[in-house]
Formats: sequence, structure tokens, C-alpha cells
Amino acid sequence: MAITFYTYPKCGTCRKAKKWLEENGNSFEEVHLVDAPPSKETLEELYQKSGLDIKKFFNTSGMKYRDLGLKDKLHTMSDDEKLSLLASDGMLIKRPLTTDGSKATVGFKEQEFEQYWSR
Repeated sequence: MAITFYTYPKCGTCRKAKKWLEENGNSFEEVHLVDAPPSKETLEELYQKSGLDIKKFFNTSGMKYRDLGLKDKLHTMSDDEKLSLLASDGMLIKRPLTTDGSKATVGFKEQEFEQYWSR
């Protein structure tokens, strides 16, 4: 199945991940995370498939995260509220977000990409 690669072009980590995917022969559909953020339903699906804590989906180093004071608010929010918040603004999502429909990764760690996305 084809890889969907949610990215933000100005993000250095996204560029490294994209280069890794290309160098390892992966075909993928690139989706601009800010212009076309994944829906709440898609995010919920990716969250379930990733096996990660939902907090890992937040771009905790982003200005938007800090401006909204999410460090102090996330622990009181339900997963449903967190997913709605993530879907409302692509800048809140940790990037890149990579999926093939059966598994998902958040961010870029070369070791993780080798495990999940090596052909």
C-alpha cells in the first residue's frame, strides 16, 4: 500500500524524512500538513495504529502549542478533545506523520523509519 506522508515543507525534520523515503525507494503521496490537515477521524485511526500515547502527536516545541498553553491543559482533556484540537490546526501536529494505512509513525527517527518503512 502507498505511503501517505504528512509534511510541512519548511520543516527540516520533514525534509530529512522525505529524503530517507526517497533514498530507500519508497513511493509516497505528500500531503501539506497545514494546508490539508488530517481529519479527526483520520487522526484517531492513525493514533490507534501507531500504538503511541496521543500526546506524542502534539508538536510540543511549536509556537502554537505554547501559545495555547497546552502543556498545562492536555492532561485534563479527553482523547476526543485532543483529537479535535489536533484536527483543527496542522501546526499542532508533530511532523512528519507517516502512514501506509496499516501502521503509522510520528516524527522522524532513522531507526524507526528503517523498522517501519524499509522496502
